Amino acid sequence: MSQGKEMSQGLVLALSKGRIFDQTLPLLREAGIQVAEDPEVSRKLILATNRPDLRIIIVRASDVPTYVQYGAADFGVAGKDVLQEHGNTGLYQPIDLHIAKCRLSVAVRKDFDYANAIRQGARLRVASKYVQVAREHFAKKGVHVDMIKLYGSMELAPLVGLADVIVDLVDTGNTLRANGLVEVEQIQDITSRLIVNQASMKLKHRQLQPVLHAFKDASSAHNCQDEAL
Repeated sequence: MSQGKEMSQGLVLALSKGRIFDQTLPLLREAGIQVAEDPEVSRKLILATNRPDLRIIIVRASDVPTYVQYGAADFGVAGKDVLQEHGNTGLYQPIDLHIAKCRLSVAVRKDFDYANAIRQGARLRVASKYVQVAREHFAKKGVHVDMIKLYGSMELAPLVGLADVIVDLVDTGNTLRANGLVEVEQIQDITSRLIVNQASMKLKHRQLQPVLHAFKDASSAHNCQDEAL
């Protein structure tokens, strides 16, 4: 049997490497799922698990919703930021996993007068990967924006005059400080969610439901531990 046919009959979970994968692993373990290989070491993009009916595919974080939406994966884990940019089309979001926590914020150079720059009717050059959220945020303030879409090295944009402000994810703020930027406004808190393909939820309900319940229980337990600390 071909690998493609095997995957269509079993379950496929889409994950991205890095923080989301690392913080999803404990939830998988508590759901009784062991991943055969470390994606940071292996070059494989399809990873086996201890369950013959479940495989994990490794994709770019921004592509997780697309793989799930079109049924190449039955379910996946994606950040709220990614889902907002994607538009949430064709997806269920049954569980907030409370992992990969950070915040989406506005940052500027230390010498930039942000309060004056966001007066009603002003115009700003904004660099961000999160174009939709950034545009909506400043529209609520009555500020006109010229959006500049970047995919990385966001902190560089204000330093070289490409943009007045950036809208980006912030965790510790160390990268901002190291580059002479300051966080001036928090737009929203970000966590990662479990997302499910709508067709898979119906056609593979019997296979998916125990896994979803296990994820929910594990996530609730981890969240309670975090709140107790």
